[in-house]
Amino acid sequence: MSEMFLFSCIIVLGAFISAVSQIMLKKSAQKTYPSRLREYLNPLVIVAYALFFGCTLITMYGLKVVPLSLSPALEATGYIFVAVLSYIFLKEKLTIRQIIGMVLIAAGIAVSSLF
Repeated sequence: MSEMFLFSCIIVLGAFISAVSQIMLKKSAQKTYPSRLREYLNPLVIVAYALFFGCTLITMYGLKVVPLSLSPALEATGYIFVAVLSYIFLKEKLTIRQIIGMVLIAAGIAVSSLF
């Protein structure tokens, strides 16, 4: 396995962790809290922001090898992860337009990785 492929997977892992933290924040936002302070200082929100920080570090590590020009294409996988995780955990419906968008994102990533 090439070093470039490994570090590209690390960046995609960072995008996945970011998507997980976004789902956690959405779950937290759907709850009612007794005060504004409890709304922001609850375990779900704190862990989600810690994950955001962690995925930033993971992405920076991945960029040690992956060219910066390829990073936006790899980070775009986050849109796919968020849509799929929202469907699974938040029971949100995927429209045909969203599915076409995810296919186009995947195709764009494939094309950009070839050049």
